[in-house]
Amino acid sequence: MKSHTEYLVFETRERKQMVHITDTIERIVQKSGIRDGLCFVSPMHITAAVYVNDLEEGLIGDIAEWLENLAPFKPNYRHHRTGEDNGDAHLKSLLLHHETTLPVTNGRLDLGTWQRVFYAEFDGQRKKRVIVKVLGVE
Repeated sequence: MKSHTEYLVFETRERKQMVHITDTIERIVQKSGIRDGLCFVSPMHITAAVYVNDLEEGLIGDIAEWLENLAPFKPNYRHHRTGEDNGDAHLKSLLLHHETTLPVTNGRLDLGTWQRVFYAEFDGQRKKRVIVKVLGVE
């Protein structure tokens, strides 16, 4: 079995932002030389997430609104007693997938018709890393 690891770095303009990363992940898979296996994608921060869904602006807005309704930005999280102000970001990352594992077939991501990969940032405007690890056979 072969493995290939790369790190992506994000520094979003907004504190909360969804970033479409399918093409970047696909390039890493192709570069890996792995023909059959799995691609693991995970943010290395607890206030971010990686998820798979449709690349449609209305849906992306709906997801952001849904997350804000379930874990609104507010001043009274216990976590804020530590001097932080990102309690909502921690909760939002729990609501979406912290990481995802994607199938690799014939050297490419094997996604469904509308499936796309997103990096979701909930406490941005500073550098954050994402690990991409491709495992499998050539």
